[in-house]
Amino acid sequence: MANCPKCGRKLGLKDWKPNCPGCGVNLVYYGMEERLLDEADIAEAESAKLQKRIDRLKASFIGSPFTIARIVLSLLPIAALMIPLCSVTYSGPFIEQTTSNINAIEIYNFVSSLNFDSLLTMLGSNLLGNAFIGLAGSLVAILLSAVFVLVSLFALMAACGPKGNSRNLTLNSISIVLAVASIFLFNMFSNGVAAVFPDFFSGKIGAGIFVYLAALALLLGINIFLTIKGTEVKYKQCYVGGIPYEEYVELVNKGTPKEEIRAMMTVALEKKEAEKTEKAEAK
Repeated sequence: MANCPKCGRKLGLKDWKPNCPGCGVNLVYYGMEERLLDEADIAEAESAKLQKRIDRLKASFIGSPFTIARIVLSLLPIAALMIPLCSVTYSGPFIEQTTSNINAIEIYNFVSSLNFDSLLTMLGSNLLGNAFIGLAGSLVAILLSAVFVLVSLFALMAACGPKGNSRNLTLNSISIVLAVASIFLFNMFSNGVAAVFPDFFSGKIGAGIFVYLAALALLLGINIFLTIKGTEVKYKQCYVGGIPYEEYVELVNKGTPKEEIRAMMTVALEKKEAEKTEKAEAK
């Protein structure tokens, strides 16, 4: 059982025709205009919310010369990882002395082809266990640092969001801490192995890791600067039924009756149409 939306008459199974037997209104199309207007308002409100996100995204990347510089500085640490981060020199009976310079690509190739059973065996060694713990920790630290750099690069899309600044500073700080930890852990590995095989092995930190740290420091610096200075977001003015979006949201939140909002929309749209007519006539 249902009621007529206009007169409230109860409708039975025999009332199968599209018109109400009481008032004659078309039950299918009654109120359709109002429903279409409501759907249009919802669509315009959602479009306005999306436009604000787009405006914040633009400001995050090209809002000022400093935000553009931040993009460049976000890419510098990744480039620095291509410079040798460390080097190891090893030799032995019937083995010519060899020096290997290790950068991010070498680390990736090493980890991808690593025999974890052998590594676990070395970690349990009485002589070299602590040294290889340092190696494993150093690899994990530098890889995680690189991951946080990449995450911070993608996080720039939301840099002008509510928690954008704190997110950027946190990610940059973690990357720096992990990079420093990687240096100490590599030295732990290098010194541990050299203590057991002083004539056959040595390792040292390369220039790349310091360039990497310097790039991270510059990135952290510009994020601190932008946090203090702020980034102006130029929002495009959006309307819902001719009413500015912000005003519309305020009216809805205050519980303003729909009829009153609709009347304000009518006035706003008529005013816009009159302005258009005046401009056209002026031309």
